Amino acid sequence: MDMDLQNLLVIPLQTGALLIPVIVALLGYWFTKRNQLELTRWRERLDLINSRLNDFYGPLYVQSEVGYMAYKTLIDKMGGEQVFRQVPIEVAVLEEWRVWVETIFLPLNQASEDLIMRNAHLIREEEFPSSLLLFIMHATSYRAMAAKWKQGDYSEYLPNADYPAELSAYAAQSYRELKHEQLQLIGKLKPKQAPQ
Repeated sequence: MDMDLQNLLVIPLQTGALLIPVIVALLGYWFTKRNQLELTRWRERLDLINSRLNDFYGPLYVQSEVGYMAYKTLIDKMGGEQVFRQVPIEVAVLEEWRVWVETIFLPLNQASEDLIMRNAHLIREEEFPSSLLLFIMHATSYRAMAAKWKQGDYSEYLPNADYPAELSAYAAQSYRELKHEQLQLIGKLKPKQAPQ
């Protein structure tokens, strides 16, 4: 009877000794898969942020800032926006404006419009931001105005759709937030730091 009791105890102990490595192996496999999934998600998130920064918001931010600085430089050079309100507009003012429109503003607008159209899939929001739509309208009206100039018609010298002032703020804020998120993901910032 003593031998039977011993056999009864040995079998579960042997079975347990066999199950422990199996359980440890399964747990190790599960943790490895979980870590791989988290790493894959981290890489995908970082790749998306990098694409948004490099292919959309970075260039949009720079182009909107350069456009604003160029416009401000021109307006300061001409003595203020009131020069456009003079009727009739001075020929020298119109000629200077035309040079800047054709050589600076049209190419910048075209680059920004192409950027928006080509990379709309990288927009962060669910809804297409109105500032981007308004900018496309602005760029389109510039092209129409410049086309009339080529035909000798200078009756319109300002675009029909104004530049959306909120575009620069939108581009700057989106760039800063994405840059902050990027730096957090690569470990250069602690999660509690906020973008400035």
